[in-house]
Formats: sequence, structure tokens, C-alpha cells
Amino acid sequence: MLISNAIVCDVNGERRVDVKIENGIITAIGEDLKDSVVIDAKGAYLIPSLIDLNIRLKDAQLNSKNIQAIAKEAKKGGVGHIVLNADSTPAIDDEVVLEFAQNSLKSIDEIEIDLMLNSLKSDMSLSNIAILLKKGVIAPYMSTIAKNNLAIKIAEYVQMYGVTLFCKAEDNSLISSGVMLDGDISSRLGLAGIPELSEVLHVSRMIEIARYFDIKILFKSIASPRSVELIAKAKSEGVLVSCEVSLHHLLACDAACEDFNTTAKLNPPLASHQDMLHLREALKEGLIDTLTTLHQPNSPVNKEVAFFDAAYGCEALSDALALYYTKLVKSGVLTMSELLKLTVQNPGVHIAKKAGEIAVGEPAELILFDTSKSYVVKNQQSLYNGETLEGEVRFI
Repeated sequence: MLISNAIVCDVNGERRVDVKIENGIITAIGEDLKDSVVIDAKGAYLIPSLIDLNIRLKDAQLNSKNIQAIAKEAKKGGVGHIVLNADSTPAIDDEVVLEFAQNSLKSIDEIEIDLMLNSLKSDMSLSNIAILLKKGVIAPYMSTIAKNNLAIKIAEYVQMYGVTLFCKAEDNSLISSGVMLDGDISSRLGLAGIPELSEVLHVSRMIEIARYFDIKILFKSIASPRSVELIAKAKSEGVLVSCEVSLHHLLACDAACEDFNTTAKLNPPLASHQDMLHLREALKEGLIDTLTTLHQPNSPVNKEVAFFDAAYGCEALSDALALYYTKLVKSGVLTMSELLKLTVQNPGVHIAKKAGEIAVGEPAELILFDTSKSYVVKNQQSLYNGETLEGEVRFI
């Protein structure tokens, strides 16, 4: 199969060349290539499919139906590889649940799906991290509600197996009653707030654990510019920490919660307008390592209720590439190559996957993305409902 007339774009830039694929592998790149099967891209982008490391199932329910649904949404959004978050029901914290989840993945062949393990059981004891890693879990997940002695034990396992620790920085005593960012808007709405310090305190703590044990930590869905600064400083000192930020925290602020809009009830909560702008600047300066859609779908019965009672999350996976392109590339915040570094190459590093380059000998995990097409988002659980996005995805 030959892809012609495409703008071939990867982390190294853009060029106009033909790409030949045989048995799922790129076998030739150049001009005037020949093949019996030719796909005319008609000027569309040919790019690597995206990777998202922070995806939840509907209502956080781990079952085959929800896994099938998430695979379809990922493919529609140009995401070829996802990692399911570990804090599902049931949680992936023992061999029985892991085997059930892995069996549910066997029927998925359109995209790749990996699993995190939840390092802490519901009673706050450690799960059997060693066995779950040996049985195929891609990375351990830890919330910093874990006490220091448990966090250190988890770090020792991470050090032993050479994997990345996926870490959610949060303070249990500060998040337990809050439902959005603590600030002027939460006060005006009469809603309990979560202080920014909840995240920052534990980013500092986990940076020191990463430094001491010389382990890799990916901080999940960071919302505070101060946290980004701390992570960037630690990286400059040689600490193996990385920063993930969701698209929503770059595009929306706590003002989206006005009128008790439950679609904007996210975890972590949306930051203030000023902090949202600081996060955008951090993105431009290269201080953010990976992006996520932070896809957290819910049934209407769990969202169309009072704000305090509503489940956290919004939907974005099926619109992923169109959102990234429209909001970040077309607006001039990032180039397409820079976007691919944040959504393909860098996420791949944390799951031991080389990705982001279109080169001879590499797997053809590619999509065509036609930016001449556009559509209107029609999803009540999307922060971008009613907006026009540019781009149509086609998997190769």
C-alpha cells in the first residue's frame, strides 16, 4: 500500500513524500514510489496515531461493554493507544480483576489498550505490585493519599522493575469535601473548594522521593502552574519527573462552573483564569511533557444532578485530534510536530514504546488527518459542545 499526496508529519517536522507500507511496516519513504494499491491523501496530514495515558471508562465501571465503547471513541478521535486508569470499579489491584480486564481486551484489535495497576487497595494496603507487573500491567498508579511508608514501598518496586510511576498529587484531607477550585467563583456559588495547595504539597513530596530512589514519576493531570514550575526545576536538576496536563486545563478555567455547570466539574478541578493562562505559557515554554484528554465519561444520571453530587469528568476522546489541532495548532500555540511530541513521543516513553517518528522499519501506526473538513461537536458532556472543530480522522 502506498500513501501519496500527503503532508507527512512527525516529531521531526513536515515533508511532502510518499510512504509505502507492507504488512504493517513502513518499507519506503520517498518521491514517485510505486505500488498496486495507492491511497491519495489529497493534501491531508499523515501522522502517527496519538497515545493517551489517562483514560477512564464510563462511570469508572470496568466491564467489556465499556472497554468496547472506549476503543471506538479512541479510534474516532485519532488515538491509537490508550492506558486505562486504575481507579475503576472494580479496581485493577489483584490478579482476578487483572485477568478479567485482560480477557475483555482480547476482542479489541483496532487500537492498543494497556492497563495501570492501582498500587493501593481500598483498605489502603499495598496491592501485589510485583505479580501484577509480571502479568502485563504497564505501570503502577498511586494517589498521594498514600502515607509516606507506603509511598516509599511503592517507589522501591518502581525502582526494582524500572517502570514509570503514574502519580496523582492530592491531599485527602483537602479534597474530601471540596468539589471545585477554592476561590472567588466557588465562594459565589456556595460550593466547597479544593485549595491549589492540595496538589503542590504532594508534588514537592514525590519529587524528593523520585530524587532519593532515582525513579521515573509522571505526575498525572497537573492543574497548578506552581506544580509545573517545581517539576521543571527538578528536571533541570536531573530528577526523572515529568508533567502531564489535560487539554481542558489549558482551555477552560473555573468560570466554566458558573450556573452550576456539572460538565466543568473535573478532577483535578479547573484552575483560575490567571493560572490557565500561566499553564498555556508553560506549554509554549516546553515545561509540560505530555497532554491528555482526561476522558471521564459518565451516565446522565450521574451528571445531571446537583453540582455537589455530580460525578467528576467530561468527554473528549472522540474529538481528541480535532480538539488538539483546532485549539492548539491552528491557534498558533504549537506546531503540529510539537503537538505530536506531546501526544505521541513523550507518552510513549512512559510505556516503553518508541513512537512519534515516521521512518523506514517503523510500525505503520498512522492516520490521515484532513484539516479541510470540519464538524460541530454535539455532545452534552463535552466542554466544547456546539463548537466547530476542524479535522477528520482516518486510520491507515
